[in-house]
Amino acid sequence: MMKKMKFTLLLTLLTASSLLAQKADDILGKYKLPNGMEIELIKDGNTYSGKIISLDDYEKNVTKDIKNPDKAKRNDDLLGKTIITDLVFSESDKKWLNGKLYGPEKGITINLKITKMTKTKATAVGSKFLLWRTFDWVKI
Repeated sequence: MMKKMKFTLLLTLLTASSLLAQKADDILGKYKLPNGMEIELIKDGNTYSGKIISLDDYEKNVTKDIKNPDKAKRNDDLLGKTIITDLVFSESDKKWLNGKLYGPEKGITINLKITKMTKTKATAVGSKFLLWRTFDWVKI
């Protein structure tokens, strides 16, 4: 009886852990970022990228990339702009790594990785030099 219970418990734990394992395309979808922008993450070959799909809750009346370090791009529209590039899913880590995130509110590009996905949010880590910050994107 005890062996049967142990086997059942082990089988249940293995099944639950396999269901929780993140898959590469789990990242696909629309998200609201902490700065109020809404983005859509798509698959682009073997990588994932994201573009701005809404500025409704972003800085009031800001629709152009006014803080872009390239002066020639400061009149570019933010809506439709790709701000996430090169995210690659690591099968061994079950994370999306090596991405880049352009932040138009400061005009800088940072390193990006997505460390956790749930049905309602993605946990992202942005870093530049030795500084890093963790933030949640809400799935919409």
